[in-house]
Amino acid sequence: MPTIVEKILAEKSSQPEVEPGEIVEAEVDYVMVNDITGLPAFKVFEEFEKLGIKPLKEKIVLIPDHYVPNKDIPSAEQAKAMREFARKYEIENYFEVGRGGVCHQIMIEQGFVAPGRLIVGADSHTCTYGALNCFATGIGSTEAACVFAYGKLWFKVPETLKFVINGSLQKGVFSKDLILTIIADIGVAGARYKAMEFHGSTIDEMGVDERLTIANMAVEAGAKTALMEPNEKVFEYLKTRVKGSYKPVYADKDASYEKEFHYNAEEIVPVVAEPHLPSNVKPASELEDVEIDQAYLGSCTNARFHDLEIAAKILKGRKISKNVRLIVVPASKEVYMKALKAGLIEIFLKADAYVSGPTCGACLGGYMGVLAKDEVCISSTNRNFIGRMGHKDSKVYLASPATVAASAITGRITDPREFL
Repeated sequence: MPTIVEKILAEKSSQPEVEPGEIVEAEVDYVMVNDITGLPAFKVFEEFEKLGIKPLKEKIVLIPDHYVPNKDIPSAEQAKAMREFARKYEIENYFEVGRGGVCHQIMIEQGFVAPGRLIVGADSHTCTYGALNCFATGIGSTEAACVFAYGKLWFKVPETLKFVINGSLQKGVFSKDLILTIIADIGVAGARYKAMEFHGSTIDEMGVDERLTIANMAVEAGAKTALMEPNEKVFEYLKTRVKGSYKPVYADKDASYEKEFHYNAEEIVPVVAEPHLPSNVKPASELEDVEIDQAYLGSCTNARFHDLEIAAKILKGRKISKNVRLIVVPASKEVYMKALKAGLIEIFLKADAYVSGPTCGACLGGYMGVLAKDEVCISSTNRNFIGRMGHKDSKVYLASPATVAASAITGRITDPREFL
């Protein structure tokens, strides 16, 4: 019997059912490109335009986020190309600097993402949207241009791995610790071209922000997509923002999975992924001799209100180490305003953190937080590859917002339970 991804792909390809390994042509609900991946897509689309094909503008979402506000002339030209494409074709779903934020957060906040939908994005972390019960995956810019033109794309139906997590997470342990623990178990290729389906009481109890962190990092295990069944918190979140109607999709009780994994949430501890892979995971308590130069709280993984709130609780009334710089980057304008209203921004500033408007900047080693040779950063981002955030001889450790905040205070990697 079918899994969630099999049901969605069957529906979108107008078939009664599909099987893993089958190639299908499916209708896409939305296609998203950012300021880096958009430019190549626009150039490819010029060839379609020569054939008299107009873009399906209601399906297209354009979000500049990687190098904005622009850091140099090349990045300004990239952003300009997106702006001009949006104007030329009167694409309403364009989110200019000051009205948007990190692309994946905007896709969710603005109601494009909903249960049962099929969404593609020219960015690998598009899989984030599966937390809201839709099939979402990263594609290339050329593929994005094809979706601009035809609204469809072919997919190979993936096998599905089932992850069941039951119980309550300990105080000081968060969804980032859970997904890092899973990636450590199966490896960075453990879910290659497969769907990761998450179940259990732990997932059922999670809010939207926590679920998004898990789905976001599925690609770090090689997954094609990540999926969860919706809970009441998801329905409540969608109530005031979703565009159009939607239909939740649930796996059959006797659905067939390639493999199942079971976890007791109470056994998970605060963890950190050492350089240079997200699977190089150790308990934070075993890395407390590692001194840091920078702490980074941002990205499409952990820069939502829940993440900022966790960090602020630890930082309130405290100062960061004099040897550390803490950079805080809310994921969107909406998150920033909510944090401002709740007093979180003031807490960060009083702790001597640098707070920025939304951008991907430092996460990809683009700008505003780039690391120098031999510098060490503990980050709430999703990747710690060689040179990911700057110099090839720098080091990035991945952790939860709580661990990032605690480490910023002590100047070394720190188990956040010391402050909770």
